[in-house]
Amino acid sequence: MQSVNAAALPSFSTSRFRAEREADWIAFDLLLTKLEKRGAKALTSEELLELPILYRATLSSLSIARATSLDKALLDHLEALSIRGYFLVYGVRESRLSRIRRFFLYDWPAAVRSVWIETIIIALIITLGALTSWSLVAHNPEWYFNFVPEELAGGRDPRASVEFLKSTIGHGKAPAAEEQSGLHMFAAFLFTHNSGVSIMSFALGFAFGVPTMMLEYYQGISLGAMLAVFTGKGLGTDFGGWLFIHGTTELFAAALSGAAGLRIGAAVVFPGARGRLEAAADAGRTAGKVMVGVILMLLVAGLLEGFGRQLITDTLLRYGIGTLMLLFWLAYYYIPRREDVA
Repeated sequence: MQSVNAAALPSFSTSRFRAEREADWIAFDLLLTKLEKRGAKALTSEELLELPILYRATLSSLSIARATSLDKALLDHLEALSIRGYFLVYGVRESRLSRIRRFFLYDWPAAVRSVWIETIIIALIITLGALTSWSLVAHNPEWYFNFVPEELAGGRDPRASVEFLKSTIGHGKAPAAEEQSGLHMFAAFLFTHNSGVSIMSFALGFAFGVPTMMLEYYQGISLGAMLAVFTGKGLGTDFGGWLFIHGTTELFAAALSGAAGLRIGAAVVFPGARGRLEAAADAGRTAGKVMVGVILMLLVAGLLEGFGRQLITDTLLRYGIGTLMLLFWLAYYYIPRREDVA
């Protein structure tokens, strides 16, 4: 008789256990669901006070269930409910708007600041590329066509007259319709070219950073060649203004993309105490944040190139806008700020 009662006891205990406590589990589950869908503002004052009480009651039920070896389905349910409760009661809940705000105010600038050495290196490489092509074209104009495709130059080459070159940068008589078409093609070519090189510079960073540095050097080639043409015609200052209005943003973005790729390449070459994959993954997280910002900067540069440069023809104003954009990016990235609790 005693053995029969002992065999029946676990089943009776489980049923009684559920009957006594299941109401608390259901209430806790409903509060968690409301909290997940609509946030803490959806809960009344009474529900907010009840939440930690129900959480502790669920933990108590889980402890008893583990100690008495109740059925696995019930144990799994209580464990899942307890984990949800922990993250919602004690975890930091951040809204999507708050995460976006944190990225723009802190995460993106911090990532850019962390690659400042790589940024300087890439900026020097771009400058070296521009100086190389400028020197070659200045001494032998035929070199120009090795750096800029003739069909996309829009007539801006060493054979063009001063009047025509002035017209293509918003000074003097406006070029004819077919020449304007060439001008727009060349502007689109420059933006597409620079954007593509920027993305490739980042993507190929894992190859020890070598392709990144080569692409960034190539980034400066077309710039230097074009600068040599306009400088040779006495239009270097005007061309600089035409380029400056969007170039400070676009070239800054190019330098940052190369810096992101170089950070990954450096992590692969010099992983330190970590494994190469671990070091590259860690560098990739920082580089990824930088690249999100680079894409946004390229969009801004595209707007400045497509509208500002065409609508604003005064050279001093172009330099002013380009300088303001450069100062904005420098201040945004490099002025220290204390992170608040959002």
